Amino acid sequence: MVLLILSIIWIVTFFLEFWKRRQAELEYEWDTVEYLEQEEQVRPEYEARCTHVVMNEITQVRNILVIGDGYCYRHAILLIIASVVGIIVYRLSVFLVFSAKLSQHISGTEAIRKYLTPQTATSVTASLISFVVIMILNIIYEKVAILITDFELPRTQTEYENSLTTKMFLFQFVNYYSSCFYIAFFKGKFVGHPGSPVYWLGKYRNEECDPGGCLLELTTQLAIIVGGKAIWNNIQEVLLPLAKNLIGRYSAAARSEKVVPRWEHDYHLQPIGKLGLFYEYLEMVIQFGFVTLFVASFPLAPLLALINNMLEIRLDAWKLTTQFRRMVPQKAQDIGAWQPILQGIAILAVVTNAMIIAFTSDMIPRLVYYWSFSVPPYGSHSTHTMKGYINSTLSVFNISDFKNASKPFSPWFGNQTTCRQVYRDLRYPPGHQHQYEHNIYYWHVIAAKLAFIIVMEHVIYFVKFIISYVIPDVSEKTKSKVKREKYLTQKLLHENDLKGVKKNMGKIADKIIKGADSTF
Repeated sequence: MVLLILSIIWIVTFFLEFWKRRQAELEYEWDTVEYLEQEEQVRPEYEARCTHVVMNEITQVRNILVIGDGYCYRHAILLIIASVVGIIVYRLSVFLVFSAKLSQHISGTEAIRKYLTPQTATSVTASLISFVVIMILNIIYEKVAILITDFELPRTQTEYENSLTTKMFLFQFVNYYSSCFYIAFFKGKFVGHPGSPVYWLGKYRNEECDPGGCLLELTTQLAIIVGGKAIWNNIQEVLLPLAKNLIGRYSAAARSEKVVPRWEHDYHLQPIGKLGLFYEYLEMVIQFGFVTLFVASFPLAPLLALINNMLEIRLDAWKLTTQFRRMVPQKAQDIGAWQPILQGIAILAVVTNAMIIAFTSDMIPRLVYYWSFSVPPYGSHSTHTMKGYINSTLSVFNISDFKNASKPFSPWFGNQTTCRQVYRDLRYPPGHQHQYEHNIYYWHVIAAKLAFIIVMEHVIYFVKFIISYVIPDVSEKTKSKVKREKYLTQKLLHENDLKGVKKNMGKIADKIIKGADSTF
């Protein structure tokens, strides 16, 4: 637990603070400290299509009002919701099939039967399908984001990239993280109990978690998406430009009989595109989201990200130096809209990890049982212990209380009169004054979960604030360099002005002396 909190603080605080210091050093080295937006050239698309002109009183340049396209936004969001609902329906239907057929078709050892359960098979296949759907929707969302940004017609390339960055990240955020948020915070939370299950639209029963909880399923989902995304992106970045260059090279060699010089070979390489390193930034920010938002359920995510980035550096270096034309450098003061996006992810990561620990894992119920319900007045043990914890999480249900809509086939029960082992919940037993309602243990757990979330958030935010205050955004070395540069500039201007004054004073003195001599 302590290591988890320290890792969250390191990722969401130290990483961003040290990046600010590094960014300040790069701003000084590349001379963009006092870079103004007015220095940037206007986009040709803006000048060609700009008809409604508004004069800026300060800069005296033309501006155009930004108009959003809500139609595309609505359809994109509906497409995301439809994909998530489709995966949920798949989980429900396939789980029923696997439950009935999987054990009959597995002819292996007991270990295979033990680990390849219907829940595991459903979770893995659903995660794979979800990953494929995410990759397909990425292509659609990219086109929609570019279409909306082109419709807005930003004035400069920086404004264009910032607007596109915001839209693309929002689409990718919902696309990549929606299934993980559903498993972590919604799946299995609103299912009712055996006598009164919760149905969608009156006939579709809500999806339930594995008897051990949804944490393992969330880890499986994250592992498949993070690992699959890294492998797919690296293969795509290597094979696509290589295949295009090979095809172009062979077609050019077939048309030409003379030896082609090196510069012409380089000209036929792939163009870097007008967005430049935009997709590299997007890939790293999405990865940063996976590492920070769900690190409590998948602690190996930072290690996988480190391995991927070490490989990514070499692949990008090979790609940019051998498969693409040389990029034209452009001046920029910082990383633009990516900075507030990273800060927003860091703040949200504290909340998501606290809620995963509280609501998705069993840590809080175990602690509540150990300290309160294992000893009197609620427990029967003389000392604090975990004995009887599993039994305390199982509730009793009377089979005669089944409704006709949810009652299973009678041969399934035999002579049993109660159902206990498959019914994991914290409810009063039948015959109690408040039968099938949540018991006192449940409300103690809910109070402990809410208290844990509030305490953890405030502690981490307080530490984050202290660290942000202690670590300055600009290092003392960089501040000294900037002050030294300003001092030398002022000194040079002062000396230049002083030389001019001395020169003018010398001319005036010569004229006065000449006038005095002529008078005498």
